Amino acid sequence: MDPEFVTQIRRLSQLYAYTSIQMHEAVGRKAGLSGTDHKYLGFLLQKGQMTAGEWATLTGLTTGAITGLIDRFEKKKLVKRQFAEDDRRKIIIVPDTKKIMALLEPLYKEYRGKSEKLLASFSAKELKVIESYFLQAVEIMQETTSKLSNE
Repeated sequence: MDPEFVTQIRRLSQLYAYTSIQMHEAVGRKAGLSGTDHKYLGFLLQKGQMTAGEWATLTGLTTGAITGLIDRFEKKKLVKRQFAEDDRRKIIIVPDTKKIMALLEPLYKEYRGKSEKLLASFSAKELKVIESYFLQAVEIMQETTSKLSNE
């Protein structure tokens, strides 16, 4: 493969990542959150209720940082702390999914529609290539994250 083309694709991937950060920061600000806070809220939406420790493990944040995150979300009534039924010493973080979605969905509506239209413009074969790239790229990033976290 042409090394210059590989470099071009790598740079395009970096541009995609940087642009994604900028977009999420703008969405977060519009929602009254930081870009990173609103993405961490996405982890909670995706996985559902969990302990602060589980959330810390999932995000790679310290438990102290997670406590600050929970405090900020609780002030906005996006999450609540709830005692675990089986162990009242354990606190479960419960997302208010309806409130979170009401806050974020309108901010993503246009982006989602355009993204879906873009994906629909590719053939099934092309979509399989895109899927394969993302699956393998995510795996590489997870391996790198794990390695760096354990050093």
